[in-house]
Amino acid sequence: MKFIDEANIEVIAGNGGNGVVSFRREKYKPDGGPDGGDGGKGGSVFGQADDNLNTLIDYRYTKKHLAKQGEAGRGADCYGKGGDDITLKLPVGTMIYDAETGELLHDLSENGQRVLLAKGGDGGLGNIHFKSSTNRTPRQRTLGTEGERFALRLELKVLADVGLLGMPNAGKSTLISAVSNAKPKIADYPFTTLHPNLGVVRTAAERSFVIADIPGLIEGAADGAGLGHRFLKHLARTRVLLHLVDLAPFDENVDAVYEARAIVEELRKYDEELYNKPRWLVLNKLDMLDTEARTERVAQFVKDYGWTGPIFEISAATREGCDVLMKAIQDYVDLMKIEDARAKEEQMQREAAERIIAEREQAERIAAREAERAARRLQAEQDGENA
Repeated sequence: MKFIDEANIEVIAGNGGNGVVSFRREKYKPDGGPDGGDGGKGGSVFGQADDNLNTLIDYRYTKKHLAKQGEAGRGADCYGKGGDDITLKLPVGTMIYDAETGELLHDLSENGQRVLLAKGGDGGLGNIHFKSSTNRTPRQRTLGTEGERFALRLELKVLADVGLLGMPNAGKSTLISAVSNAKPKIADYPFTTLHPNLGVVRTAAERSFVIADIPGLIEGAADGAGLGHRFLKHLARTRVLLHLVDLAPFDENVDAVYEARAIVEELRKYDEELYNKPRWLVLNKLDMLDTEARTERVAQFVKDYGWTGPIFEISAATREGCDVLMKAIQDYVDLMKIEDARAKEEQMQREAAERIIAEREQAERIAAREAERAARRLQAEQDGENA
C-alpha cells in the first residue's frame, strides 16, 4: 500500500430538519390544537484513531465527507429522523489542522480516541411549542440550523519511541529488520527506503518499544536534495534518535565525519527541538574491518567528530552488538515512560489542587456576599425600629 502522510479534506455536517406547522384534524374534533413536530438533528462528522491504519491514502483521493441531513418534522406530533453521524477512521498519530488558519485542532495520539470534527445542525421547532392560552392556533415554527463545515489538513506523524537517522546506505533498514518484525526493502543503492517503516522490538515477554526508520538524509536536504526534509516530522514524537554512521563505506574517499556533521546540520535546519532531542551515536558495518583497523578507525572517528555522548559499535548485518544496543534503548525508554507518568501525575495533582483552591475561594466569596446581605438586612430592620 502506498504511504501517504498528508491530505486535505472537507468535512460537512448535516443541516437540521425544519420544524412544521400542522393542526390536528380528526373526525368529531373540529378544533384540534397544533401538532407540528420538530425537525431531526443533522448528522455530525467524527474522527477516530485506529491502530490498524498506517497511511492517509483513503483521504488523498476522497476529499469531501458529508453527514446526513435531518428530516423535517411532520404533523400528528411526529418528529423528523435525525441524520446519521459518520466517523472517519484515521491512523494513530494523525494531527488535524484547520486548513485556513493552520491551527492545530486535534492530535490523535491514542488508539480509539474520538473527536468531533463538524457538529450537525439542530432541528427546528414545530408549532406545538408555541401554543399558549392566548395563542391557540400558532403558525410559528423555526428552521433547522446549518451543520458546521470545515476545510481540514491531515498530517500523520508516526508514533515511535526510537528514530533512526543517517545517510542513505548507512544500514538503517538492515538494523530495523534485524532487531524487529519490520521487513523493509534492502538493497545496495541509495534511497532504497522511500517511506517510514515501523518495527516493534521485543526485549522480553513484557518489554518492547517501537523503532522508526525514515528515508536517508543527505547534505542539502533543506534545499530539496534527495527526498528533502519531508519525512523528518516522523521523528518528532520519538524519545531518542540513533545516528547511524557507516564506518566502512565502499568509496574510500567518503569522509564519515563530514557526513555525520552534515546530517546533524540538516536536523538543526529543520527543527531546533528535534535537533535537541537525545541522540546516540551508532557506528555500523564494523564487521567489514579487522580488529586492529576497527579499533583505530572508531577511535579516530570519535576524536575527529568530537562526540562525548553514548556510543555503540555494531554490525546490523551480523547482529553483532545489536542486543546490547537494544537493551540499552529499552532501559532508557522504560525510564522515560516512568518519568512521563510521574510528570503527568504531578500535573494532575497540581490541577486538582488549583481546582480545590478555586472552589474554596469561590465559597468564601459567596459566604462574604451572604454575610454582607445579612448585615444590610439587619441594619435595615434596626433603622425601621428606630424610625
